[in-house]
Amino acid sequence: MRPPTHTPPVDRFPLVRAVAVGCGAAALALLLLVALAWAPLLALDRAVVEELHPTAVRRPVLTEGMRVLSDWVWDPLTLRILLAVVAVALWRAGERGPAGLLVAVCAVAAVVQQGVKALVGRERPQWSDPVDSAEFAAFPSGHAMTAAVVCGLLWWVAARTARRTLVRPVVVAGAVSTAGVGLTRVYLGVHWPSDVLAGWLLGACLVAAAVVAYERWAAARRRTAVLPGHGAR
Repeated sequence: MRPPTHTPPVDRFPLVRAVAVGCGAAALALLLLVALAWAPLLALDRAVVEELHPTAVRRPVLTEGMRVLSDWVWDPLTLRILLAVVAVALWRAGERGPAGLLVAVCAVAAVVQQGVKALVGRERPQWSDPVDSAEFAAFPSGHAMTAAVVCGLLWWVAARTARRTLVRPVVVAGAVSTAGVGLTRVYLGVHWPSDVLAGWLLGACLVAAAVVAYERWAAARRRTAVLPGHGAR
């Protein structure tokens, strides 16, 4: 039997489980605060967007650049296509478990995102002079959640190769993309800051939980494979 070609990320990154639990708990707390219309949070949200919106109106060139980044470069469809390409490459390379995980987590994230939007039903910021528009309810930000999910999964795929030269660029690009898309959504006045934060937290929770579950399952399969009568000859 061939030895494993990589070290399971869950062994090398013991904080993954803590990320899943911590981000999940924080996302739930934020959801409750928004649903209960907690005044300090709503006031902070409004103060931030009202500070940024005049700048977006006064600086059309910068605003157009933000729209290109938000609506094209970091659009959820763009990111999902990128993830699909990686999943196909993994499938063709024989990594069918990881490929399936990428597709499954992305699909679950889309369902969770729309479910929470429908549950909370939060309205987006309203402007007499909007610089961009968006559909569906505000909470959580679908752009932010999709970025966190896709970038988190790509980090996991890179980490499984155990090659630092690949991990580092993926981490940097993922961090810039995840933070950048959140900034663009608030700057363009289509989301409250807490929408973006919730998207990041939910996305990180889903990815971390999926990685822990998958690596446990994969480790169990490897242990079973070396037991007498299970292929070790």
